[in-house]
Amino acid sequence: MRCKLSFFIFLLPLMFLQLFSLDAADFGLVTSQYAGIDNKKNKDANFEYEANILPRLSFLLGNSGDLFLSAGITLGMSADNQPSANKFYWIPELLRTEFSWRQNGMGIRLGRINYADPLGFIATGLFDGIQFSYYSTAGIFSAGAWYTGLLYRKNAYITMTETDQAAYGASVDYNDFNHFSDTYFASRRLLASLDWEHPSIAQLLNLKAAVTAQFDLTGNKEDTYHSQYITIKASVPVNSFTFELGGSLEIAEMDVAEVKDTNIAFAGDMGIYWMLPTGFDSLLALTGHFLGGNTAGIMGAFVPLSNRFYGDILKAKLSGLSLLGLNYTMRFTSALVTGLSVSHFIRNDLVTYKAYPVKNKDNGGRFLGTEFFARLVWGPFSDLQLSCGGGVFLPVMGNAAPDEKPQWSVELSVILALY
Repeated sequence: MRCKLSFFIFLLPLMFLQLFSLDAADFGLVTSQYAGIDNKKNKDANFEYEANILPRLSFLLGNSGDLFLSAGITLGMSADNQPSANKFYWIPELLRTEFSWRQNGMGIRLGRINYADPLGFIATGLFDGIQFSYYSTAGIFSAGAWYTGLLYRKNAYITMTETDQAAYGASVDYNDFNHFSDTYFASRRLLASLDWEHPSIAQLLNLKAAVTAQFDLTGNKEDTYHSQYITIKASVPVNSFTFELGGSLEIAEMDVAEVKDTNIAFAGDMGIYWMLPTGFDSLLALTGHFLGGNTAGIMGAFVPLSNRFYGDILKAKLSGLSLLGLNYTMRFTSALVTGLSVSHFIRNDLVTYKAYPVKNKDNGGRFLGTEFFARLVWGPFSDLQLSCGGGVFLPVMGNAAPDEKPQWSVELSVILALY
């Protein structure tokens, strides 16, 4: 059933082509290739290769609307130091597929569309649904509702419960329809949000706010999680500086093994960005992210709908963690950009975060370690971009598991636009 619905969402915007003349159409094809080597899965090197083919098609519908269709297929292989462990995989995916219309200060978007909450903590990425917007002197007001159960689970990254987390790790099975459905699609949830943004209050303050809710539709009575969020973020530019500060309150209703409970949690975000007075464009950024953890029954861990990976090496799920980051980006020319980043990870409690380098209950320290990463991006032509990067995560620079081995990674990617 979910496969049929996914195709329906792709075909639905095409119905609009019969209603509007196609004033302009544009076709594009982007290919990307990624190769990386790291030591995350074993003591020796682990190699991974991935190629993506991403066609897109867009139309202008009169003077007020447009239609955008895109899909993709991912081909990949991962291999560790054991030749028998070579693994080839292929993943088809419907990407952004959106009908949009804007007229007289009002707008609508329908299909598989991008959405992000003000902090980018709660829900970020593609979702299937609809969003209405109203543009006025008082700001931009929008309301939307989306469904997650037709998304590819590895890109949706919805792991709100232990059941979600266990299902997330399964490989896609094409041999049986039921197994395919259980291994391809993301956890079934309904997302709804009311958002407001004013880009320039008193020509100084950019302010965003949202009231967001997600409802568990999995039907799993042993592990259910509903949650609501109130979020606000402010940004103030001052000369060559930009200051950002935001926060979110979560109220969640849980039913785990027939035990009902209510969870209250907080998240915070800050950033100071300084455009340095150099002969080339350069930006120094100090950032901080905080997603609350469990505090002896008083507060619970902040649990977002769709998680983001934090850190180029650690790629941590940030729930229950704080992250302090220092980033320096330099654009020497329009074609050459390099960046350096240092990130330190801190546990807000001793139970929520359970991944590397934490392995057992004896890891009682709160400081996980520090990551160093450097990246160079070169775009000699408008349709070609090459990127290489590498870094290391050092548990020894923390006290949670200082004896754990460092993790390192080196990667190379190429993006080529053929049309």
